[in-house]
Amino acid sequence: MAEPSSRPRHIVLTSHPSPHGAQTQPIRWGSLDPLQRGPVVGTLTNPAHRNVIGTHAGAYALYRALAVASGSLQPDHRADLTNTAPVVSIGPYASWGDADRIVSLDPWGAIVGEVFAPFYAQGYDIRPTIAITRAHINMPELQEAVSKGRLQVDGRILKDNGDLVVTKAAIEPVWYLPGIAKRLQVSESLLRRTLFEQTGGMFPELVTRSDLSVFLPPIGGQTVYIVGQVAAITDPALPLAVRVHDECNGSDVFGSDICTCRPYLVHGIEECIRTAQAGGAGVIVYLRKEGRALGEVTKFLVYNARKRQEGGDRADAYFARTECVAGVQDMRFQELMPDVLHWLGITRIDRLISMSDLKYRAITSSGIEVIQRVPIPEDLIPADARVEIEAKKAAGYYTEGEVPDAERLAQTQGRAWVE
Repeated sequence: MAEPSSRPRHIVLTSHPSPHGAQTQPIRWGSLDPLQRGPVVGTLTNPAHRNVIGTHAGAYALYRALAVASGSLQPDHRADLTNTAPVVSIGPYASWGDADRIVSLDPWGAIVGEVFAPFYAQGYDIRPTIAITRAHINMPELQEAVSKGRLQVDGRILKDNGDLVVTKAAIEPVWYLPGIAKRLQVSESLLRRTLFEQTGGMFPELVTRSDLSVFLPPIGGQTVYIVGQVAAITDPALPLAVRVHDECNGSDVFGSDICTCRPYLVHGIEECIRTAQAGGAGVIVYLRKEGRALGEVTKFLVYNARKRQEGGDRADAYFARTECVAGVQDMRFQELMPDVLHWLGITRIDRLISMSDLKYRAITSSGIEVIQRVPIPEDLIPADARVEIEAKKAAGYYTEGEVPDAERLAQTQGRAWVE
């Protein structure tokens, strides 16, 4: 029997053929010509074609690994994308060609089969990172709003049975690292090194492949729900309502009353319906950033700490207890949030259904005009959520009583609108 080799075994620190190998197709982020920009290739069927760090599917990529490991999925499976194209067209808009406007998603991600056909012909395995479809959603609060006269059934947008007709888009994160670093006002090298270190070295290409500028992070994405005609979103003559909502599973799904999340989400949907019925459009952006992106375990730990402290749950300790557990109050980084609005071609929002100064500043700083901000009505605030509201007031989370100036309000009166 041959003796085992005494030579040391080398572990490759990158999933690419060579740590410094030339890319077959570089990504020129910010080009409005998709063929010049190039496709995002994060699949594993042909490693030589890969031009990004990471792989598609966000947080679900790890389940794909389990499926391969268990033998239920062939590792070289290529998706059959027949009849999967978007049901409606979105874009392209000028913002798609601005490397500063969009840095956290691929604006071409929904139409890769159309715009990258020459690459498919060359054998590239290009996966969509955005999917657009139509659906009906039904929430009991909408039926209640109809019964109380706040909403009207029109048979087109809101049906007799309470169904709401929407166009929806699911979006996976695609990060352009130079743009992310610029948005956060840090160096790209610091960003790369920190991402590498704080994921336990999960993505060595972050530090070994400086030639790769795009990263597919294993995090949750976002879903966009559009009420009304998609074309109305970018029509300057028509009103637009927008609610940007960060995930809160306990409230949004299970109705927990310790916060205002589900009531505010429903209120935003109502505003979107009324705006669409007035001839405009409504947009709900739902981001997977549970517990201010601190996570649900941290959130529940904070709940316990707040309720067990001396004096019980108090507004003056609301954020302090969060910071004690998590180290920070919030990790949502709203600076990245406006990208989806620019993907939709939005340049003006008539009614932003939000009290958050962080969201407002992120949106307006990105170049989108906001005409009016709409707070949650007092009668929709659950009794147990008063602590949250009072804590946010005390912390300067929102500007209470802010109203739009007379000139901007006058501009909206020329468009179809109903209060």
